[in-house]
This record gives sequence, C-alpha cells and structure tokens, in this order.
Amino acid sequence: MEYKHSEITGSTIAAALEVHKEMGAGFQEVLYQRALELEFDIRKIPFAREVEMPVYYKGTQIGLRRVDFLVHNVICVELKAITKLEDVHLAQALNYLEAFNLEVGLLINFGSKSLEVKRLYNTKYKSGISNTSR
Repeated sequence: MEYKHSEITGSTIAAALEVHKEMGAGFQEVLYQRALELEFDIRKIPFAREVEMPVYYKGTQIGLRRVDFLVHNVICVELKAITKLEDVHLAQALNYLEAFNLEVGLLINFGSKSLEVKRLYNTKYKSGISNTSR
C-alpha cells in the first residue's frame, strides 16, 4: 500500500531505527532528538528542529507550539522516550497536525525495547492553507 509522502516518512523512520539501534532505550527524549538530528544530517534529510508553529482557534492565533522536527517542510515528527505510547500521546500528535494544518505526521517512541512508530493523518487537512510559519 502506498501512503502519502511514503518516501519521506520511510527515510525518516529508517533514520529513527538507526538511532534506536545505536542507542537502545532508556535515554531522555532530548538525547534522541540530538542523535536523530545528526542522523538526518548524515542521510541528507532536510529538516528543521524545534520549529515554532502558531496554534489557532477559530482563525485567531492563541499561542505557539514547538514541533520536534519538521521534515521536508511537510512531515511533523513528534518524539517520545517513554515505556509505552498511550492514546493521549496519539491525540496530542493529531492535534498538532490539525493545529498546524499538516497532512501527515509521525509519532516516534524511543523508550520501548523496540522502536514504536505511528503514522498519522490529518483528516481535517485543508489543501492550500498554511498555518505554519516556516
């Protein structure tokens, strides 16, 4: 099955797998973030780290949120370093996609024995409308 932006998400997941293979579980999220940044550089994957993006409510900006990574300017990547992903983490990542009007995202958890990856889709995505300040 072919997914939207599957080449980008595939290369992003491959980079995360390499980081997890090298580091294993048990470190703080920020260390995985730094390692993934290095792996993106090695693989020449275009990204921005901790991109500040506005959050809107009914067309009014109500705050800012930093997304862990914005890959190729189209994929929101949210990292966790916890024992097990919960529904609340999925809901949070989906909310970011909606707030930023991004179509596809990845939720990646480095904290479990095996790398956990959730591919997320924004069903409320509005093509041609950008809520991101890139």
